[in-house]
Formats: sequence, structure tokens, C-alpha cells
Amino acid sequence: MEVVPALAEEAAPEAAGLSCLVNLPGEVLEYILCSGSLTAADIGRVSSTCRRLRELCQSSGKVWKEQFRVRWPSLMKHYSPTDYVNWLEEYKVRQKAGLEARKIVASFSKRFFSEHVPCNGFSDIENLEGPEIFFEDELVCILNMEGRKALTWKYYAKKILYYLRQQKILNNLKAFLQQPDDYESYLEGAVYIDQYCNPLSDISLKDIQAQIDSIVELVCKTLRGINSRHPSLAFKAGESSMIMEIELQSQVLDAMNYVLYDQLKFKGNRMDYYNALNLYMHQVLIRRTGIPISMSLLYLTIARQLGVPLEPVNFPSHFLLRWCQGAEGASLDIFDYIYIDAFGKGKQLTVKECEYLIGQHVTAALYGVVNVKKVLQRMVGNLLSLGKREGIDQSYQLLRDSLDLYLAMYPDQVQLLLLQARLYFHLGIWPEKVLDILQHIQTLDPGQHGAVGYLVQHTLEHIERKKEEVGVEVKLRSHEKHRDVCYSIGLIMKHKRYGYNCVIYGWDPTCMMGHEWIRNMNVHSLPHGHHQPFYNVLVEDGSCRYAAQENLEYNVEPQEISHPDVGRYFSEFTGTHYIPNAELEIRYPEDLESVYETVQNIYSAKKEDVE
Repeated sequence: MEVVPALAEEAAPEAAGLSCLVNLPGEVLEYILCSGSLTAADIGRVSSTCRRLRELCQSSGKVWKEQFRVRWPSLMKHYSPTDYVNWLEEYKVRQKAGLEARKIVASFSKRFFSEHVPCNGFSDIENLEGPEIFFEDELVCILNMEGRKALTWKYYAKKILYYLRQQKILNNLKAFLQQPDDYESYLEGAVYIDQYCNPLSDISLKDIQAQIDSIVELVCKTLRGINSRHPSLAFKAGESSMIMEIELQSQVLDAMNYVLYDQLKFKGNRMDYYNALNLYMHQVLIRRTGIPISMSLLYLTIARQLGVPLEPVNFPSHFLLRWCQGAEGASLDIFDYIYIDAFGKGKQLTVKECEYLIGQHVTAALYGVVNVKKVLQRMVGNLLSLGKREGIDQSYQLLRDSLDLYLAMYPDQVQLLLLQARLYFHLGIWPEKVLDILQHIQTLDPGQHGAVGYLVQHTLEHIERKKEEVGVEVKLRSHEKHRDVCYSIGLIMKHKRYGYNCVIYGWDPTCMMGHEWIRNMNVHSLPHGHHQPFYNVLVEDGSCRYAAQENLEYNVEPQEISHPDVGRYFSEFTGTHYIPNAELEIRYPEDLESVYETVQNIYSAKKEDVE
């Protein structure tokens, strides 16, 4: 068969180029293929050209590993250098997981715009096939998308990631709590609490232990200056040996106090004591401050790594550590211990000084050592108290998290179960779960039938009202009854009286709240009373408010509103206003055009004045 001359001329240089390429040394070819300029599709095409390139691009080789690493660098920490990995297959599975995760995230706004995501709302992503870390990684990629776009995607990706990680952490905590009583990894338990309350942060026991190990190294350096032959200096990482001589233990504690409080400037947080950050171990290490229990756990961990067998004491109002001064095997009482106040720069106290510290006499039982579960119970109890302090405009996330943790440890605490049911009912979320909790309470304590019956009745009414709700209410600005509405969804406003910045996400032609709310908010004192448009606004302090039209004005210097629910309603911030997502635009179809006109009139005029 004769070759057409023109085609032969075109094919010749191409074939020659390929011949030159495959004749290069393997290391050079591999370097070119791993240079980062080729996509996965390019590698696929290259590997189909000849046997040599196909061998270089084998599925378990360096080329596909580099493709995976460049595309998803954060996943590489999950692979061991010694493991055999089919990188091409991993690439395909990760890519598929990413597409599935994005598909589910995209569906959430349409499915759950009008309600809080229900308990079973996450079942789709829980039931997906493939490694969970791949789905989590895709959600993190969505959250890290640059710019002020894809706000709705980020909003739901955050909710899904929050849920998935908390479920995993809670399962790990429950398994941890099944360990025998002599399993004394106080730090591990504290890290689980930290992780559960901060599921979107990159917190790991390994990283926190590494930071503590660096403090231990500084203590060893100081200890070497005190006693160069101290046995603690010979300890290897991971050893749990204890030194028994009191004098040698004292040298360790002296070195610890110098490093922690003089060199590194750790201190008890007296100025901001009631701050949840004081209870999170990763924050204690970053901020170098905490409250008695978190400072004690840090002090205890360091001391035990250096061979000093300190023990935790669940002392009322002020967590302490105790240091035994008696002989091993002897019968000991509370006076055979020195008590250490890690919150107070490692000060060593007698029994009398402990009572003076809290201003009251206590029984000998309160000087006893407690196990890991009791220590965690106190930590979570502190978080629970802080959660109850949250303002009524907040999401009560800390209270919800601390209730989850406490009930994971003590699932039959009736009063906490009742508090959890009341909280969900107050927030208007998860009515089916509220009924399950109430049924469990009734089984545990039939005497609670009064409180349980009230909540059951109102929860069932809530469910029925949801069923009776008709379709989406559409509000047209052009309608006669909306003629007095001046502002549109997405506009950045300022409250004339209170000065807060906010964004409008809904409006009514007149006040739609009940008579009690109108009376409590003193609406009748306004010049136009309740017969004027009212606006649902997201406020920069994280609250949601209902503001009268006469109290709002355009913000001449618009800025992003830092509110957790912005993504629920808006897809993008343009620099002057927010663009509603598809679900909000369905409800206010004529507002976007009005926003454009307002932005043109207000901000363009301002720009011209400046020029």
C-alpha cells in the first residue's frame, strides 16, 4: 500500500521525536514525566505510545505516585514509604470519591434549605463506597477554594465534614473508654475532647505529643545542668520507667518548673478563666496558658515521661496533682503527699495549704487519685458549664458538643438527656431524635413523665406543622402589597441605632412576629410601628435579627459579614453585595435586579464623588 506523501512528511518528524524521547536514559524520562507539567490524561496518552513509556508509567511506579501527590498532597501522610501502592488505582478511586462528594454537597442546598440538616441527612455520604479519608479530603478542598465564591458549597461541605469527623472521634472516644482502669493515657483522652470540639482543626495526638516531647528535651537540658548523671536523662522515647528516689524526683520537678514557667512562660489564665480555649490541649500549648485541669495534664504528662509518678487529684474548685513522699508499699494517708498546683507555677502545697487555696475544709476522700474517665468527666463538665453561658443568639455548639461527650461517657444521665432534648427542641432541630431521647428518659425514670409529656406533645405538633407546610412562598417586589419595601436581599446594611453591620436575607411587607414579641421589642415606639417592612438580617456578631426598615440604612463601606449562615443563603460576595443562591433567589426572584440598581446608584455615585 502506497503512503500518501503529505501524510508521510507529517508523520516522519513526529516519529523521529518519539524515537529521540524513548532513547533518553530512564532517569531523565522519569524526571520529565514527573516534572508537574503533565496531567493525568497526558500520562495516560504517553503510556499508550510504546512499551518503554508504558513500563515507565506503570501503575505502582513513581510517575503515577507523583501525579497523586501533586493533585492531593495532604493525603500522602496516610501512606507508608515501605507499602506497595497501586497509585493509578488510588488516583481513580480518589477522583471518583471527589466527584461523588461534590454531587452530594451540591444537592444539600436544594434538599435542606428550609430546615436544619436532619440526623439522617448525612446517610448518603456515610454509605458511599471508598476510603473515608478521600471524601474528607474533597470536602477540605471545597473549603479551601479561593475567593469569595462557592459560599453555599463551603457552607454544606463544612457541615458534612463536621459531622463525619465528630462521628469518627466519638467512636474512638467510646473505644478508648473501654480500656481497663489502669490504662492511664490522660493526654490521649484530653486530645479526643479537643478534637471533638474542634473537628475542622488539624489536631492529632502525634502532633501534640511531639510538642510535649520538645518541652521534655528542654527540661532534660536544664536537668543535665543540675545533675549530669540523672537517670531520667537515659530514658528513651516511649519508655515508662519511674525513678523512686525523692531527691531525684525533686530535681526533675525543679527543672520542669524552670522550663515551663520561667523559660517558656506558661501560666494559669486568671484574666480569661472562663474561655473554652483553656481546656483544649492544642490551644494550651499554642497560647501557653490554661486552667488548673489542663495545666495539670500537661505537667503530669511531662513528669511521667521523665520518671516522676505524679497522680491526678479531683480537688474541688481547683484540680491538683499529688506527689508521694512516703516509702513504697507503706500504708499512706493524705499527709504523705505533697500537692502540686500546676496552675500556680508548680507550687508545692501541704494539706492545710490546699484547703486555704479554696477557702474551705474538705474530707480526706477528695485528696484521692482519680482515673482517666473521672478526669475527662471533669473536663467535659467544665465545657458543659461554659456552653450554658452562651448567649441566646448563638448556635449553642459548645453546649451540644459537651452534651454529646458527657453522654458518651455516661449515657443514662437523665438530667443531661432532658437538657439535650430541650436544647434540640429550642433550636427546632432533629424532632425525631428528640422523641428518641424522650422515650429513653421515660424508660430510665418514669417519674419524669411530666416534662417528657410536655416535650413529646409539642415535638409532635412541630412535626405535624412541617408536614402541613405548602410549597415555597414567592415574594415579588412588583406586587402591590410590597410597594413599601425599599431594600433587597443581599444588600449590606447598617443599623442606625445599634451600629451593627448586617446582610438582608429575607423581608416581610409588615412585621410578622407575634404580639408578645412586638411588645417586648417595643416596636410600637417606632414612628411607623409594626406597619412597615421588616427584614431578616445576618449580623456580623453571629446573630440573626429582625429589623424594622426605618432602623436600617445602606452601608456606604460594605464588607463581608462574618456569620456562619451566610453560605446557607448566598453563593458569592462581590465586594459590594451578596448574590443569593438558587434556593433564595426562587423565593425573591425580582430582588437581584433591584440590588444591581441599588449598587449602581449608591456605590458608583460614591466612586465618582471620590474621583
